[in-house]
Amino acid sequence: MAHTARGCFITLEGGEGAGKTTHVQSTADYLRQQGIDVITTREPGGTAVSEAIRAVLLNPDLPDMHADTELLLMFAARNEHLQRKIIPALEQGQWVICDRFTDATYAYQGYGRGLLLERIAELERWVQGELRPDCTLLFDLDVEIGMQRVRQRSVDQAVGIDRFEREQAAFFNKIREGYLMRAQASAGRFHKLDAAQPVEKVRQAIIEVLDTVLQQWRQA
Repeated sequence: MAHTARGCFITLEGGEGAGKTTHVQSTADYLRQQGIDVITTREPGGTAVSEAIRAVLLNPDLPDMHADTELLLMFAARNEHLQRKIIPALEQGQWVICDRFTDATYAYQGYGRGLLLERIAELERWVQGELRPDCTLLFDLDVEIGMQRVRQRSVDQAVGIDRFEREQAAFFNKIREGYLMRAQASAGRFHKLDAAQPVEKVRQAIIEVLDTVLQQWRQA
């Protein structure tokens, strides 16, 4: 990990109900305690335009969307996010913590929807150039446990189930398999966490990863 004026790009990945969003803020808070200037964001979303695209992607009331349309909307939102928020922050030396990024596209649209991985890779190269996350935390969880959490959250928070959350277990099992294959192929970047553990244990596991990243960053 080359130490430059550029900030560090950390992504949180995982299936539905894995707890990523729960840990975004605590991860940022820990880094701030270590003296790091950090921002948090999410995908799809992160800017006004990207959030508007997110609303379309997650809207369960719209007619079925073609898988290629879904893929292109994901990268349209990502391009705006990168150009307006992520890249400027990294260039200013800020660290960026993002709830989902392109690994989610490979997992959901590639493995889940069955789109060609090379098609996703072409869009990745076009939109991102050489930019890739420096560190990815993968929250791995049994699909049924994750869906139970989603249903419970819907009741507790009185929120509806979005377009992706309405998919069947087979779809999410493909996504989990995709994530695990991505992690195996990029073992140096991915750090797999057992998301079935209590929140505090997961948080401690995240801190261990962050301490290693910080040490490498400062020594480079």
